[in-house]
Amino acid sequence: MKLFLYFSQTIGLNIVDAKSQWVGCLYDIAMNPYSDIYPKASELIIRRGMYPRQYTKVSWEDITYIEDEIRLKISADQLKFSHEMPKSDFTLRRDIFDQQVVDTDDQRVVRVNDIHLLRVENQLYAAHVDVGLRAIFRRLGWTGMVDLMVFLVNSKSAYLTQEDLIPWKATHVLPKLGRMKSVLKLDVSKNTIATIPPAALADIIQDLDIFARVSLFKSLDAELQNKVFTDMTLTYKEELIEQLSEHEVANLITNIPADEATDLLMKLPREKTHHLMGLLGSETNKKLRKLLSFAKDSAGGLMTTEYLSLKSDATVADGFQKIKDNINFPGTIFFLYVVDDNHKYLGTTSLRRFFNENPQTILLDTCYPENIHVYTDDSVEEVALLLERHKSSSIPVLNRNGILQGIITIDDVMEVLISLVWHKYKEKL
Repeated sequence: MKLFLYFSQTIGLNIVDAKSQWVGCLYDIAMNPYSDIYPKASELIIRRGMYPRQYTKVSWEDITYIEDEIRLKISADQLKFSHEMPKSDFTLRRDIFDQQVVDTDDQRVVRVNDIHLLRVENQLYAAHVDVGLRAIFRRLGWTGMVDLMVFLVNSKSAYLTQEDLIPWKATHVLPKLGRMKSVLKLDVSKNTIATIPPAALADIIQDLDIFARVSLFKSLDAELQNKVFTDMTLTYKEELIEQLSEHEVANLITNIPADEATDLLMKLPREKTHHLMGLLGSETNKKLRKLLSFAKDSAGGLMTTEYLSLKSDATVADGFQKIKDNINFPGTIFFLYVVDDNHKYLGTTSLRRFFNENPQTILLDTCYPENIHVYTDDSVEEVALLLERHKSSSIPVLNRNGILQGIITIDDVMEVLISLVWHKYKEKL
């Protein structure tokens, strides 16, 4: 008997009973994913007829042989067929075929095209998932034809000799969430997934279908959820929150940067925005209402209220302590803004400027010589010009009384400018 076989090659195998009487064809294999590192087959799901189709299942202990056909120990009259699919917690065809795998090494999403089965005595185990192109042709029954064509073009092609198999022990099946499909993760322990940059992880999640996207997103811890959600595009953010509870959405909006939260709330229908605002804490609500009051394409609409500021009598030592105390701050920590007792803007300094200064030096003395800033009603074009002219990655935003209102970072400006340029370009197409 073959030691390894592919699940796609077992589908449709004839099943005969102890008297060699035909029973039906193999439709699916139920597995016990918790018994060993490699899931072990527990039941066969048999199908017969076309219209209507009928199904039954057989315990693995009632099987004597599996090769070109499957032989049972029991007789056909002991089987009860039904038009309903037999209930099983976990099956290869339903739960693994065509599911998506997050490859944490290459930071990509691949699809399970087949399942590599290991036979030990009369037991069958899921050994690998096959994510290769050849597995697709195997399922279609085109392997011989395609192999010949590839051989004629390039007899040394890796396609003919290399399998794209992922060990089952390196995967994890996420639990289903309501009507959502399961999704496979490759070696995604919390420690492993934490090594993927949030922006790359956001790209991976966006590549998944909506059901798998929600399933994988919910498996992340709260801190990583906030970072990944921040790096997702607005369209995907909007789709995702439709699948989350109001409590989960409120937590995300509270814990992501204020400018990102504002952009999302501006995109949502007014009624939904109003409802979500009512779920937020008073401080968050007040902060976001302020940002929502500005025009979207103005400096006030672009800015975030998350920045680090100190009073005019603060020292370099105070600056270092401020950064240490806010190491997980969602905004930028490389720039510090100096204000007076009335929060009037006095200057900007950066870690680079005061890193080598005496700890007792007044922080205001390390500020940039020019107080570059914009006002809340300035346009995005004016903001972009100032950032480019002074080669700065952020700029403070003041009201007309000189009170510091927030800051704008270069990435927010670029996002808006790219969008504007794209819309103008599309009009010319």
